[in-house]
Amino acid sequence: MGPDGLTIQSMRIDTALVKRGLVSSRERARRLILAGAVHVNGQVVLKPSVAVFPSDIIELQECAETRYVSRGGLKLEKAIRLGGYDLNNTTAIDVGASAGGFTDCMLQHGAALVYAVDVGHGQLNQKLVSDQRVVSLEGVDIRDFERLSKTIPPNSADFCAFDVAFISVTKVFPSVIPFLKKNAGAVCLIKPQFEAGRGNTGKRGVVTNPKVHKSVIERTVSFFGEHGFGLLGLTYSPVKGGDGNIEYLALLRQGQRTAGSINAGDIVSEAHDVFRG
Repeated sequence: MGPDGLTIQSMRIDTALVKRGLVSSRERARRLILAGAVHVNGQVVLKPSVAVFPSDIIELQECAETRYVSRGGLKLEKAIRLGGYDLNNTTAIDVGASAGGFTDCMLQHGAALVYAVDVGHGQLNQKLVSDQRVVSLEGVDIRDFERLSKTIPPNSADFCAFDVAFISVTKVFPSVIPFLKKNAGAVCLIKPQFEAGRGNTGKRGVVTNPKVHKSVIERTVSFFGEHGFGLLGLTYSPVKGGDGNIEYLALLRQGQRTAGSINAGDIVSEAHDVFRG
């Protein structure tokens, strides 16, 4: 018997999911278990601490949490639907790819080629690493034009999406423009915690003030406009960030005029109502 009450042969179901290569982390395993998406020997398991043995059959059932390799896919899925983006046979760039939720979503929506760019290493899901439609650019800063241009031809991408952390999206957005075709589509995840400044960030890095959210959105959208990208639509992310922050999706297109009917304050109010209740 081990210190956690398990036998030497058994292990927690959340650990087993990672060990068997079914998920990338115990946190993702926990979310899938709580969503009722994990079955052991045909029976649903709802507690991450449940013990399983090597002979047990573990299966993942289809649900929103399992549709993509990470929850990021659910964010981009909403943006693609609301923005009316057609990704069939397109070339796309995923900026801040991480585990590859956006990349996976792009592929499932018909993209023929996706460049997955991230400054980190070893994060992209193995399913995507081995997919011939994906070019993994790990350890690459999107602002390094010289390095990127060796792999991504200028004016070649039809679509791009941004999910960056610990930096304002305005610091990286202009760097992608040389690689985009005319009238390219773009989706940017706006994260108040990385846009508002330290003075507006509360405990654990969470920004809760709706007025700050509204200000961040308006300032960021204005920046996109200054770089030739109009706002087609604005919505809140269907899932919060890992730190609990409400995040927003800017639906953009190069050369497009920003729709005058979009009100950032209304979107912020709706988001806070949804996540409050």
